[in-house]
Amino acid sequence: MTRPPLNRRLAEFGTTIFAEMSALAARTGSINLGQGFPDTDGPEEIREAAVRALRDGRGNQYPPGPGVPELRSAIADHQRERYGLGYDPDTEVLVTAGATEAIAAALLALVEPGDEVIALEPYYDSYAACVAMAGGTRVPVTLRPAEGPDGRTYVLDLDELRAAVTDRTRLILLNTPHNPTGTVLTRAELTAVAELAVERDLLVVTDEVYEHLVFDGAEHLPIASLPGMRERTVTIGSAGKTFSFTGWKVGWITASPELTSAVRSAKQFLTYVSSGPFQYAIAEALRLPAAYFDGLRTELAAKRDLLSEGLAQAGFGVFKPAGTYFVTTDIRPLGAEDGFAFCRSLPERAGVVAIPNAVFYDHREAGAPFVRFAFCKRTEVLEEAVSRLKRLA
Repeated sequence: MTRPPLNRRLAEFGTTIFAEMSALAARTGSINLGQGFPDTDGPEEIREAAVRALRDGRGNQYPPGPGVPELRSAIADHQRERYGLGYDPDTEVLVTAGATEAIAAALLALVEPGDEVIALEPYYDSYAACVAMAGGTRVPVTLRPAEGPDGRTYVLDLDELRAAVTDRTRLILLNTPHNPTGTVLTRAELTAVAELAVERDLLVVTDEVYEHLVFDGAEHLPIASLPGMRERTVTIGSAGKTFSFTGWKVGWITASPELTSAVRSAKQFLTYVSSGPFQYAIAEALRLPAAYFDGLRTELAAKRDLLSEGLAQAGFGVFKPAGTYFVTTDIRPLGAEDGFAFCRSLPERAGVVAIPNAVFYDHREAGAPFVRFAFCKRTEVLEEAVSRLKRLA
């Protein structure tokens, strides 16, 4: 008898596209604008805080299961000061091994086999895998390309979302600011989602790791702050994107005591604990002055504009993002329609690596002609990438 090499729930998931394209970048010597990680480290004082924690013997052994008290207090203060959301650091905050573990633990804790989970597609690839591991059924609701007042954008069809809810729907999995499209859901859109969740008694898991990366006056609004949502929402945050320390893998959730306890029950059998010394450093990072966060946005907005303008000059159709550090492009003006084939040939043609958006869709045809580029790189790297991409024009 031959056993299948992989659990059937995970049979559709192989090596991630990020690993494939990063390996392709290394093999060809291309500029990697595919995987979303910065090519510079975060604030020096925060690195030194981690070193100090190591030297002082803080976090070198297992930290507390929920996370070190200093970080949990800093997270609670951040949510209160930024959004007016009060959370008890002892019962309503849980530190995780990055946002990816937070997503996995939340879905494993809250989804029963057969439950339906609505996700906005295109979606971060771990969402589908985590829904599968929990035994749930993913139900994609597609963000559609549209022409907005500031150019091309993506919009949520609220009627399509409402129609997707059935008696088997357990929760809605949100992501705003949204990867890969760069969309920031508006107050009106989030209010409609909240009203639907309350009406149909749904949970919401919301991935807000790009909360500080919003541009041009866009507003990041946690759905937990809307009427009826605090007790039914698990909010996920992360230090990696905000402070450019993606390798530290420090994430967290904030939620009611009941939901936090449920997520912790799953999380303790995943990593148990992680990132001990880094937790102390991120506690300090969350208390950086407003000037840090303002400067980060200003710097990234300039890089967004540099890459977006260069991509447009190279012949791409460009969706200028309101948040995150990704630009989605349409390759059809370049005479291409298959994002996978385009991205696999791009290193040889232009010495640049990108990610095909179709990997983020159940409805692959909806994402086929779109490609994502990351702009969280040094300015000189982006300038060289733009110079190379102009070979396509």
